[in-house]
Amino acid sequence: MLHAGLDLSRRKVDVCLLSGEGEIVDEWASPPDADGLRGLGARAAMWGPAVRGVIESMNGARFVHDQLEQHGWDVLIADATKVKGLAPLACKTDKIDARVLATLSARDLVPEIWLPDPSIRRERELARFRLHLVRHRTTLKNRIHATLVAFGHPCPVSDLFGHAGRELLDRLAIADPWRRNVDISLQLIDDLDLQIARLTVQLKRQGADHRYIPLLVTAPGVGWINAYTIASEIGDISRFASPAKLCGYTGLCPRVRQSGGVDARGPISKHGPHYLRWALFEAALNACKHPHYAERYQNTKRRLGRQRGPKVAQIDLARRLTEAIWHMLTNNQPFAPAGTPIRLAA
Repeated sequence: MLHAGLDLSRRKVDVCLLSGEGEIVDEWASPPDADGLRGLGARAAMWGPAVRGVIESMNGARFVHDQLEQHGWDVLIADATKVKGLAPLACKTDKIDARVLATLSARDLVPEIWLPDPSIRRERELARFRLHLVRHRTTLKNRIHATLVAFGHPCPVSDLFGHAGRELLDRLAIADPWRRNVDISLQLIDDLDLQIARLTVQLKRQGADHRYIPLLVTAPGVGWINAYTIASEIGDISRFASPAKLCGYTGLCPRVRQSGGVDARGPISKHGPHYLRWALFEAALNACKHPHYAERYQNTKRRLGRQRGPKVAQIDLARRLTEAIWHMLTNNQPFAPAGTPIRLAA
């Protein structure tokens, strides 16, 4: 079998082709589009029919993966962070990176990551784009609030963007260009509200038959949209052998550096999809009031103080929820805390 290392950039993909014995048989660069990858596959086929390619995880790697699989390749996507740990280099170029990936393939040392199938990718894109629009809307609302503060107009209503708040903004007397910017921001917020509502309807339609969502909504703090996001980001729960594996995937576990008698614990690693971490944080914010988690949350806050306590308590609660989610999805059961005679639903 031939082993191909692929280093992808905006304008090209560098290729290093190794024989089964680990010797370089060819090196070249191709355009990263469909035609260039077709030519890449044809050139590699001149040296042998069976090729295993390795490409680092980055934007565009899935396209390269899908295109080369159509040409009969076995393509692996490698974790870029772990590749750097396996092969730290004093001299780093695109050509050398391609050689490193090909060598890892030849030695069966590729730190491969899981690639979701096209249906899960579509689910993720819908949930992620909705979150993207929500964040834009929040930014515009915060900008309007800041404008009111800048001109000495405190907000006297609970919802500045409700009916009473809109009347207040219409009567607001401030100079241009701030007045014009507020009007434009309100128009954009209305448009974003419409697009977010349409996406929400589409998510509910597509997730109606999802096997994980009915279980996830029984967990404390997990609403329907949050459940859809968590389900799409996790994918197949069977790929996680234990709750600890799922926690590690979320990036909620602290960094650990051990050497001899030194055991240094740092902040959370933040590995894995940040959309999944966001969904778990949002769930933890609401789950802190649930009877099963409220006491633990308050104890952690008191123990660590006002400065660090709330944030660390939220992360701890998000990890506990992650462990509960693993058991729920693995056993196909709704949320049921250990020691309770009946199942608790959120």
